[in-house]
Amino acid sequence: MHQQHASTPGARAWLGLLVVLGPVLLVSMDGSILFLAMPRISGALAPTAEQALWILDVYGFAVGSLLIAFGNLGDRYGRLRLLMIGTAVFGLASAAAAFAPDAGLLIAARALMGVAGATLLPSALAVVSELFADPRRRAQAIGIFAAAFAAGFAIGPVLGGVLLESFWWGSVFLVNLPVVAVFLVLAPVLLGEVRATRPGRVDVTSVVTSAAGLLLAIYALKRVAAEGLSLLPVLAALTGAVLLVWFATRQRRLRQPLMDFSLFGDRTFTVAIVTGLLPLAAWSATAYLAGVYLQSVLGLAVLHAALLALPGAAVLTITCIITPAVVDRIGKRTTLLVCHLSIAAGLLLLLPTTVHGGAGWYIASTVVAGLGYGLSFALVADTAVGAVPPERAGAAGAIAETSNEIGNALGIALLGSLAALVFRLQGPAFAPTLGETLQIPELTATQVDDAKSAFVVGLHAAVAVASLLHVVLGVLASRWLPRQSKSDSSPSPGAPADLAEREAR
Repeated sequence: MHQQHASTPGARAWLGLLVVLGPVLLVSMDGSILFLAMPRISGALAPTAEQALWILDVYGFAVGSLLIAFGNLGDRYGRLRLLMIGTAVFGLASAAAAFAPDAGLLIAARALMGVAGATLLPSALAVVSELFADPRRRAQAIGIFAAAFAAGFAIGPVLGGVLLESFWWGSVFLVNLPVVAVFLVLAPVLLGEVRATRPGRVDVTSVVTSAAGLLLAIYALKRVAAEGLSLLPVLAALTGAVLLVWFATRQRRLRQPLMDFSLFGDRTFTVAIVTGLLPLAAWSATAYLAGVYLQSVLGLAVLHAALLALPGAAVLTITCIITPAVVDRIGKRTTLLVCHLSIAAGLLLLLPTTVHGGAGWYIASTVVAGLGYGLSFALVADTAVGAVPPERAGAAGAIAETSNEIGNALGIALLGSLAALVFRLQGPAFAPTLGETLQIPELTATQVDDAKSAFVVGLHAAVAVASLLHVVLGVLASRWLPRQSKSDSSPSPGAPADLAEREAR
């Protein structure tokens, strides 16, 4: 009877996995698909510097701040049901974004996409785990799930560039609709419902305070970078800080916290979570800034810019796939050190770029850094889960997923704001962004060159800071993580499988 159960649903299980990967790819891809599209969007909707950053990162903040909360809701009301609802809302919000008539409505549509995206990741992982009864097959499926999620980040800019070569900017959102339609038709046939036996309570206060505190703090940073110090951003920063401190304090008192901060007492877990956050922050910021550089500074066509990103995307995706073998050979400690030093070195390769040339340096940068990004994307969840007791694996995995999404948004918010600040201080002072400046009529050639030079200086400042942070984190990883041991050098398929089992309960 057991053998029949293990063999007969094989094809159905793998088809179910294939169907689930559609929404997973959309969630990660939509975190990066706008990087090459922003010059087109800026030309069509004329967003302010602050609005441009919100268009890019409100999606990531919505996903990251609600990810754990929606994981708990799925336990209570059914993972497949939440997955279906979230996918449908994601499709509707994508259509709204494609036809948004102004920047404000585009930001609102992107926020709604993020809310829907937050329903998809934890529910998709639990549904996948339910499809595979055998632990080894389940571990393989979860590995494919993680690789697809990482690949989506790399594919996003390339796909966006290809679409923009032939269609208007809204096409980068409409491409979601066929995937949504296929999922909604096939999911009820191929997938089963998953509920927790003891669903946890969702603390609404924690959800609201964490999201509000984060958004207020980032709003203040964006406003200061774009316009300088004033009363409003200072008050927003203080309010955001108070809310985040209150959130952290409240989590220590709750029996079922939204985020279990006590896990950070383990140094290995802390390094893993920061590794989930920092590389994605560096990757998202440099991908966005480099997209503007290639198009607005060097004057490359969007398809040309997309093709230049292909080598780095290929390295990143392949590295995600081979990371388990790399860890098996050299251990997690050495792998994490290689990860951070590769990213640091790759980022520094952007420093020789100039107003008049630098496409070759960009390709070299994405290839070298892509090795590190691929290692980090594939390693974070397993390292985080392996650092804590089995009964806390679910909480560790949820925090690891959240760190990825928050890192994706924070990179643009913080490093993007740093680049905007440098541009405002170094530029010709006609407008707060390069895109807005280049649209001003009657600019002289010297003024255009000055604006482009100021943007390149801002790009260099952002990558230098990100590179330095990765060097520091690499040193911390080498000091804090234990040296090679049996548990460190051998693959741990049970860890992600255990996480999936706990997500499914």
